[in-house]
Amino acid sequence: MSEVRALPEKQPAGTPVPESKIEQPPVFRRAEVVAFTLVSLLVITVITVLYVAKAFFLPIVTAFIIGTMLSPAASFLEKRRIPRSVSAVLIVILVCAGLAFIVGLISSPLMEWTTRLPELGSLLKNKLHVFDRPLALWHQIQSMFSSAETLATTKFELPKIDWVQPTVEFLSPTFTEFLLFFATLVLFIASWKDLRRALVMNFADHEWRLRTLRILNAIETSLGEYLLMVTMINFGVGIATGVICAATGMPNPAGLGALAATLNFFPIIGPVAMFVILVAVGIISSETIAAGMIAPLLFVGLTFLEGHFITPTIIGRKLQLNALAVFIGLAFWTWLWGPMGGFLAAPILIVGLILKEHLMPINSPQLPPD
Repeated sequence: MSEVRALPEKQPAGTPVPESKIEQPPVFRRAEVVAFTLVSLLVITVITVLYVAKAFFLPIVTAFIIGTMLSPAASFLEKRRIPRSVSAVLIVILVCAGLAFIVGLISSPLMEWTTRLPELGSLLKNKLHVFDRPLALWHQIQSMFSSAETLATTKFELPKIDWVQPTVEFLSPTFTEFLLFFATLVLFIASWKDLRRALVMNFADHEWRLRTLRILNAIETSLGEYLLMVTMINFGVGIATGVICAATGMPNPAGLGALAATLNFFPIIGPVAMFVILVAVGIISSETIAAGMIAPLLFVGLTFLEGHFITPTIIGRKLQLNALAVFIGLAFWTWLWGPMGGFLAAPILIVGLILKEHLMPINSPQLPPD
């Protein structure tokens, strides 16, 4: 008689299944995929609209950012019994006067050097004759790996690049954009209190009203502190650069100092561009290349101290931004909106961090320590 195996007992309904130690692959639900796709399409659409409608959105966003930075000054004047509309006009006039003064310092030597381009080109060619031997060695190395006929028929010619007109078109906005910017800036500063009240009262829930008020206060305070601190730091960098240029015998140290202060508003790219300008001016204006490199090297030391010690100490950890995030944001907004986009990259990043800090849930899951 064959043995009959005992059937396993059925588990009663509702018995939990024992946990398995085998890691299961993540399960993507259809709703999550659809949500991710819709968000991706929304981001692509917004970027496309901002790029295509640059002539409209760039002056508006710039006016909003700068207006938020200057709103504390308008509130200060309003406490001194000056109407807010009058304060807005006075602040915009003072800002325009400062910008005109800086442009005047920069443009006068630039126009002078532009008229001397042929002379400066020949002078630069004579200064760079020390590189004749390395270039000759390079040609000898090339001749070892290429045929004589190719070298005989090939002539070295400088590339002809028509860069003047595209550069001017890239840097100079139209008169309509200027008019839209200044009109929006004045109206925004004058009506910022009413806009704040309308944004706060737009929510019916008391908790969301308080959260919106905290977000607006944090944005206004952080952007105002950022503008004040960065302006003071860049002003100091401009003065130090002018002193360096004057001590090393560079032409027009005041203009170079003003240019350094202006370019320092653009993180990473601005100091690099100023270094290249100082190298070119130093080589042309100095008797030797070694003497012309003194001012650029001193400027490198100055920017190193400013970027790694002075700025983090003055601004503090509250407004200290990640270098990689600043670089990516700078590259993206410069590609999207040109030089003004590069200027707006850091303030937009600050606004994004403030929104993340106030809108993300407090009890969000945290990664375990390393």
